[in-house]
Amino acid sequence: MTVTVRFAPSPTGYLHIGNARPALMNWLFALREGGRFILRYDDTDLERSREAYAQAIGEDLEWLGIVPHEVFRQSDRLAHYDAAVERLKAAGLLYPCYETADELERRRARARALGRPPVYDRAALRLSAEDRERLEAEGRTPHWRFLLPDHEGDPFSTRRTDVTWDDLCRGSQSVDLASLSDPVLIRADGSYLYTLPSIVDDIESGVTHVIRGEDHVANTAVQIAIFRALGATPPVFAHHNLLTTASGEGLSKRKGDLSLRSLREQGLEPMSVASLAVLTGTSHAVEPAESLGVLSAMVTLDDVSRSSAKFDPDDLLPLNARLVHSLPPEAVDMRLKGMGIGDGETFRAAFWLAVRENCQKVADASAWWRAIAAPGRVAPADDDAAYLELAARLLPDEPFDEGSWSDWTGRLKAETGRKGRALFLPLRRALTGLDHGPDMKALLPLIGRRSSVARLS
Repeated sequence: MTVTVRFAPSPTGYLHIGNARPALMNWLFALREGGRFILRYDDTDLERSREAYAQAIGEDLEWLGIVPHEVFRQSDRLAHYDAAVERLKAAGLLYPCYETADELERRRARARALGRPPVYDRAALRLSAEDRERLEAEGRTPHWRFLLPDHEGDPFSTRRTDVTWDDLCRGSQSVDLASLSDPVLIRADGSYLYTLPSIVDDIESGVTHVIRGEDHVANTAVQIAIFRALGATPPVFAHHNLLTTASGEGLSKRKGDLSLRSLREQGLEPMSVASLAVLTGTSHAVEPAESLGVLSAMVTLDDVSRSSAKFDPDDLLPLNARLVHSLPPEAVDMRLKGMGIGDGETFRAAFWLAVRENCQKVADASAWWRAIAAPGRVAPADDDAAYLELAARLLPDEPFDEGSWSDWTGRLKAETGRKGRALFLPLRRALTGLDHGPDMKALLPLIGRRSSVARLS
């Protein structure tokens, strides 16, 4: 059996960091198990779904390093859901209900007032064919509920019916179906709610593991019952904790600053985002992983905590900096080239090794390139002008290497008696236009002798 997982976003907005967590949890599980990852667009809400969002979701997943083995849309599969509906109707497991939303809310309020759980009383099952015809003649159209198997033939005489499953994140779980209302699968306008299309797709796609947020735990027992009603073995379930804001609020698609698109535009590395999204709320320290393969080996589903995973966006930049400091030249060469940095791969490699420790993002390299290629002119202090003229005369001949800076400053120290800031700072300012930055022993060979002499004069 090939392990098969799925990520099923609705294309009604951009993916945010909270969506990245289940997407990555599924992808990493598939990597560990040598399995398949399906991207399924749950787009049956035609009014809110947008093609632009679907395209953005694919781009964001690709940026994270997730490359689905299969992609499809629920809007192309309505006939499959219609067929499942007919099977459930034929089995007497899907029944029409005519109550309005207001009527249902009044019933729930009355049940609460009487100290009873607000569970649907299956009143629609008592309707005769004549009753249904009369209601439809009044202009009512039915919504359809799935009859839960919490009885022994008489749906009005329920009994405790525990549905249990071994959750890969939460351990043994049990829910009594008799404590739940029969779920609505089809709205009065004929459109499908999430539940039935998802189950039909999971069955027909051969999904073996459903890995999702803990907000779906309450739905699982009902879904297991529907899997069985359709003659299918339910998949294995895993419900991981959810990312929240630092204050404990849920993340939303509408928090634009935490959208994957926004984080990408800010110049963050995908692996810093992936590392924080996955490792937050686990038993592992949050540290940057160099690849999704490495991350998949670091964390498993049973490492996930039962408590919420508080995500602080302020943690992203320091984590990103740690990752950037370790990026090899070949990982950034095309980006450096795109910034117009250097002439040739060898030069860019030397440049990157010189400046990466001073970059929080790869894009920060452009500022250091300006310091090397075209620094701002800093007028020397009166007592430094003669010192810089001497420095120009004592500058070693090329070729420069990392020892050239030490040789040069050693000569200047011997000639002038200067040391510390008085020795080094006027040289750095003249050569780079800055008071701080990467180690000058690495920058001097990049600047070159001709440019150095011109800047010292």
